[in-house]
Amino acid sequence: MKPTIEEMIKAKIPGPETGIEVKHTLCDICCPGTHCGINAYVKDGKIIKVEGTEGHPFNEGKLCPKGSSNRQYIYRPDRVQTPLRRVGPRGSGQFEPISWDEAYREISDKLLGYRAQYGANSVAFFSGFTKWYRQTLHRFAYSFGSINYGSECSVCWKSTEMAWMATCGTIIEPDYGNANTILGWALNGFYSNHTVAPALLELKEMGKKFIIVDPRRTPATEKLADIHLQLRPGTDGALALGMAKIIIENGWVDKEFIEKYAYGYEEYAEYVKQFDLDRVAKITGLDPDDIYRATEMYATNGPACIHDSPSPVTHHLNGFQNYRAIICLNALTGNFDRAGGNLPVRATYYDQIAGFDTHEHEYYLERQPGPRTEAIGAGRFPLWTRLVPEFQAMDLCRQIEEGTPYPIKAVFAMGMNAKMFPDTPAFYEALKKLDFFVNTELFMTDTCKYADIVLPACTSFERGEFKVYPGGFATYTNPVIDPLYQSKSDVQMLADLAKIMDLDDDLLKEGYEAGIRFMTRDLSITIEEMKANDMPIHVPEAKEVVPGAYLAAGCKTPTGKFEFKSTIVEEFQKSHGLDPIPTFRDPLDDDANAEEYPFTLDTGARIPNTIHSRLHEVPWLRQMRKYPMADISLEDAEELGITSNDWIRISNSSGSIEVAVNPSAKIRKGDVHFYHGYSEANANDLVGSWHLDPYSGFPGYKSNRCKIEKIPMPQRYLNRD
Repeated sequence: MKPTIEEMIKAKIPGPETGIEVKHTLCDICCPGTHCGINAYVKDGKIIKVEGTEGHPFNEGKLCPKGSSNRQYIYRPDRVQTPLRRVGPRGSGQFEPISWDEAYREISDKLLGYRAQYGANSVAFFSGFTKWYRQTLHRFAYSFGSINYGSECSVCWKSTEMAWMATCGTIIEPDYGNANTILGWALNGFYSNHTVAPALLELKEMGKKFIIVDPRRTPATEKLADIHLQLRPGTDGALALGMAKIIIENGWVDKEFIEKYAYGYEEYAEYVKQFDLDRVAKITGLDPDDIYRATEMYATNGPACIHDSPSPVTHHLNGFQNYRAIICLNALTGNFDRAGGNLPVRATYYDQIAGFDTHEHEYYLERQPGPRTEAIGAGRFPLWTRLVPEFQAMDLCRQIEEGTPYPIKAVFAMGMNAKMFPDTPAFYEALKKLDFFVNTELFMTDTCKYADIVLPACTSFERGEFKVYPGGFATYTNPVIDPLYQSKSDVQMLADLAKIMDLDDDLLKEGYEAGIRFMTRDLSITIEEMKANDMPIHVPEAKEVVPGAYLAAGCKTPTGKFEFKSTIVEEFQKSHGLDPIPTFRDPLDDDANAEEYPFTLDTGARIPNTIHSRLHEVPWLRQMRKYPMADISLEDAEELGITSNDWIRISNSSGSIEVAVNPSAKIRKGDVHFYHGYSEANANDLVGSWHLDPYSGFPGYKSNRCKIEKIPMPQRYLNRD
């Protein structure tokens, strides 16, 4: 029997009979590295269903739980619907709706006024999530005249990039397909990048050997690892240096590579002598035999590549140096710029490696108004300022409070989230001291409640954007629904403001599409071609990496070599005590009392149902982990008399939070793992504003002393459904 129209509509079957149309876009809930292709089922201008796009070169029709929840995400009841002006005290959340014209005029008058009275640098421009508009905001800040453009990269990715640039002058990627051994540092694609997981399983079936370094047991350690090194959080550098000592002592060093391509090897080799096996085992908490077996497998079963996940390794007081110590293993064994090792690559567009070049950096750097040494954080974190064309946002709170070396009077932000800052309560207090604060957002976040003006942004379903993918692909999406309420795309806001403020930048005033044309002007494909295709299209200019070509041309370092001793870091050795050798310091090397705070708090390790704070209020996803919940070991739970679904208080000298607890066999004894971003239990309340890596400025999210104690369920949760 033929189904009725009502039955077809209920089944969401597209076609002229049902009025349901399938349109194509991408999911931008996660970072740019994982923007999956989406089929949006649209009826009467509303999304009624989403699914992955079959044949999409990135996700091949697959979606993670986050992407599958896009409909609930887009139609969340707390969407910001109109421009808003604050009418109550900062933090009260009291606003009145205003028109776009009113909002634009007030922003323009305020920012131009501060520029005239205090100088352009008194206005800071900041980007949080999402990241797609960043080149435009970066150019906007520079065209306004302020050197102070910053982003959440102050705590994500850039420390990794800094370590690469200071060591070998380029980004590097593992060549999994040609490797015999894969050393996976924090490799957990099953949670952090679902598109990688099937490929990893295929590699395992092909007989590749896996060594995985991770403080937790994860699906990756259980499904892939031949050896799992479940180390103490933040001791990655000691492990890498200990492995180096074993490699050198056993004659597993690639001497030809060292002689031809290395700088500073002798000093590095001398330094690693102190990391004998017993000492490294004591520091890391690992079995000495496991360390030796892993080192032998990596060094002798080559070619071998290293997957070095950026944030887990760099979110420690010693993160930058830990990462450099890991990178050096590539050169020590000759696995740098070698098939099956780690290959030098270039970012195409917003840190995505697609094999072709754009003029992305030229687009904003051509407008840079002054020396970077004037930027926020330059005096405190000079290595960051030397290598990254952004201010280090971890110094923003201090500069607002102190007004040195000059005052910050206003912050114009897009998606700023105070919960990414250590000592979040202190950051809220700093926001109160600003003369003017603007934030654009999808939702009325806790941070928005401190703003003077809140502007409603739209999602990737409500706009078009340019995007590149690995394998040489590019796309320019089209909106699949009209912007909800009075929301606008972030880039439209910036183009409008550039005109109203009459910034001396015609290209910026022309808008986002003109900027993309500028950046892609050397490509043989056009925006019109990309818009006309539902799928990303292949760019003819894309080229494969040729192993050995980078070394043959000379590394893009001051010495032209792979630098075991970084000459860039050495520039700041006398002034700031930075060490050019990848030295190790304990991640808990602070003043906290180890007896009073015997546990190590590790925050932010990926869980399947959320990304930062963006999805905690999406009902489908919140049901996967109803309460803020910390994972502890079975041994610690037994000693403390804690069982599943009990509640604990996690506290240290910075603050305390109350969370449910999940005793787990996946956790090391002495560790507490907790995800961040909850309004009711913010992990970063427990991270001190001083708890920063002196090299990169990154917070030590993943290694803080704490204590835990069993408590009754807090009253606020008792009546929750």
